[in-house]
Amino acid sequence: MKRNPIEEAKFRANNAKLILKERGLLDEEVNCYENQKYVRKSGRALWRSVLIALDTVFEIREDRRTKVFIDDYLEVVAKKDEKLAKLVDVGYYVIRVCMGYDGFSYKPICDEGFRLGEAIIDHCAAMLLNR
Repeated sequence: MKRNPIEEAKFRANNAKLILKERGLLDEEVNCYENQKYVRKSGRALWRSVLIALDTVFEIREDRRTKVFIDDYLEVVAKKDEKLAKLVDVGYYVIRVCMGYDGFSYKPICDEGFRLGEAIIDHCAAMLLNR
């Protein structure tokens, strides 16, 4: 049985959170994760979950192998929902760049990335219901 794409996005976002929680090795003294590899892995998984939700609502990519740039997403999303476009813009820099690329290990930034990811997915789910 195939999952609903929004459920799939939420499932993947939860998996990303588990990756960081179990393997990130949080140093509570400095409030940072010790293992940047898993911060990056978690950030990339979370960003993929966001893209699944966005592709479900806006049908930006027909083929998953097609590379689509953030500007393409922002352009399409901004035409329909300016609030979501701002969330996607900020989410891209926190989730994809800080977490997924740089492996920025400061826990409050990672927590904000997960909050943004969940907000984007939830917003996409609401838009899908209102169609």
